[in-house]
Amino acid sequence: MTTAPPRTESLDVQPTPLALLLLGREADPRSERGVECPGDLPSPSDPDLVERARAAKEKLGEKVFVLGHHYQRDEVIQFADVTGDSFKLAREAAARPDAEYIVFCGVHFMAESADILTSADQKVVLPDLAAGCSMADMATAEQVAECWDVLTEAGIAERVVPVSYMNSSADIKAFTGKHGGTICTSSNAKRALDWAFEQGEQVLFLPDQHLGRNTAVRDMGMSLDDCVLYNPHKPNGGLTVEQLRSAKMILWRGHCSVHGRFSLDSVGEVRERVPGVNVLVHPECKHEVVSAADYVGSTEYIINTLDAAPAGSKWAIGTELNLVRRVAQAHPDKEIVFLDRTVCFCSTMNRIDLPHLVWTLESLAEGTLVNQIQVDSETESFAKLALERMLALP
Repeated sequence: MTTAPPRTESLDVQPTPLALLLLGREADPRSERGVECPGDLPSPSDPDLVERARAAKEKLGEKVFVLGHHYQRDEVIQFADVTGDSFKLAREAAARPDAEYIVFCGVHFMAESADILTSADQKVVLPDLAAGCSMADMATAEQVAECWDVLTEAGIAERVVPVSYMNSSADIKAFTGKHGGTICTSSNAKRALDWAFEQGEQVLFLPDQHLGRNTAVRDMGMSLDDCVLYNPHKPNGGLTVEQLRSAKMILWRGHCSVHGRFSLDSVGEVRERVPGVNVLVHPECKHEVVSAADYVGSTEYIINTLDAAPAGSKWAIGTELNLVRRVAQAHPDKEIVFLDRTVCFCSTMNRIDLPHLVWTLESLAEGTLVNQIQVDSETESFAKLALERMLALP
C-alpha cells in the first residue's frame, strides 16, 4: 500500500534541520556558527548595565582588550578599545600581546581570525556564540572540498588559485592556504586577484560572489562572461566542464544578507528623493547596484570618504544601518541617508548586545573563562599561511 504524500495546505508542518538552525534551535557542528550561550544573562532592562560593564572592564584593566566592529550597536561600541573592520581588528588583537583576554564584539569568523593571529597564551572570547555570519556559512569545508574535486576532474585544479574573502570560516581560510591561495579584504581584493593571476590562470573566489565579480569587472576590466557562478547545491556546481575551463573567475554562490538587499530600484528611488545625492556603496552589493553608484569601497573607505566630504553634500550609503546611523550622527553638516527605505541591520552582528557584553566581562573579572574561540593547530597553520600571503601583498 502506497502512502499518500502530505497535503501541502496542512498547517502541521515540521521544520527542516536548516530552518531549525536558522531559528537558533539546532547546531551544525560543521558550521562556523554556534548557538550555545551558557550562564544567566542580565536583563536588558537593567538600568545598571552600563555601569556594570564599566566596572568589570576597569577591574580587568590591562588584562582585557575589547574590539568593536563598525556594525556593532552603539551600546556595545562605547566599550571598545578599538573599532574597525574585521581584518583591522584581528591585527589590533595581535598587536596587544599583553592582553590576556581579547573580547571580540563582532561575529564568529572574526574571532577565529583573531585567535589565528594572536599568541597561544591569549584567549579570544565572543560574547554570544550565536553571532555568526550567513555569508561565511554559505561555504562549508565539505562543499569546498567537493568543488575542488570537480575542478580536478575537469583538469583545471592545477591552474586554479583560490582567493577567499576575509568573511570566511577558519576551515575555508585553511583550505585556501593549503592550495596555494590567499585571503583578501574588500579594500585589497584587486591586489589579491592580481597576485593570484600571477600564480595561475584561473581563480576560485570564495565565498562572496559579488565582491569577486565587482572586483574582476569593475576594477580589473574583465567581462561578465569571464565569470561563472558555482552553486554548491547543484551537481558540478551547475556548470559544464567547458564553462569551468573557459572561465577566468569561478565565483562561489554566496552573498551578504545585508548588502544583497540593496537594488537598482533603491538607487533610482534615492536619486529622485534626494536631488544631487552621491550614492556610496560597499562592493558586497550586487553588480548592478555597484555599477549605478557614484562611489564604491570598503567600510573604512566609506568612513574616510564621508570624513573628507564637504559640508552640505548629500550621501546615500549602501551598507549596514548601525554604521550609517553612526556616521550620520558624526557629520551633522552633511545629509547622510540609508540607501534603502527598509531598515537593515546585520541580525547576527546585533546578537552582541549589552547584556552579553556585561555577562562576558563580569565572568572574566571573576576568573571564569567563557565562550572562548579556539582554532585547532592544523587549521590554524594553513589559515595563517593564507593570511600571511595577504600581508605580503605589495
